[in-house]
Amino acid sequence: MLMESILALSLFAVVGVALITALSEIGRLAYDARREGRLARILDSELRAAMMVPILEEGETVTSLDEFKLELTTTVEPMLEMENQDGVALQQMFRIEVQASWYENNEWNELLVESWRYARLYQP
Repeated sequence: MLMESILALSLFAVVGVALITALSEIGRLAYDARREGRLARILDSELRAAMMVPILEEGETVTSLDEFKLELTTTVEPMLEMENQDGVALQQMFRIEVQASWYENNEWNELLVESWRYARLYQP
């Protein structure tokens, strides 16, 4: 009878440790998914803001978001070698890139989004 009790307790202990490990992993995955979603929304918002500027100017802008411990770098550069399907060079096309950098878990992480825009698209 004592042996059965010890066996039952050890079985419950093994199952309990496995359950706690699984719950911990689920929590970590949920945190990572929430963080990646937040980063995607921040980058999308910054990219849309950069694309809607009426007059695009070539250059680089660095923004620091202390609330999220992020540094956003927005780069606007002309695309000089862009051609349409007929081989005609497209003028005033710009590449807009937003890069997020942050320090987490003893390493630097980066996430990048980019888009193209015709310079006269939002001009009045």
